[in-house]
Amino acid sequence: MVSLIATLHVLGIKATERLRREETGATAVEYGLLVGLLAVVITGLMLVFGPQLQLAFTKILPAVPAP
Repeated sequence: MVSLIATLHVLGIKATERLRREETGATAVEYGLLVGLLAVVITGLMLVFGPQLQLAFTKILPAVPAP
């Protein structure tokens, strides 16, 4: 898990450096890659933490009063 976070951190640094250069801006392909990377990260986080979140909400639900 730590290596995944380190890899994503390095990718973020490289993307930031690329955007800061004296270029006309990021292309649609670069934006597409960033969106794809975000989708992979979100999916991975949901796979890792999804069951824990579901359990937490299952425990909280009985404590919420009915309207």
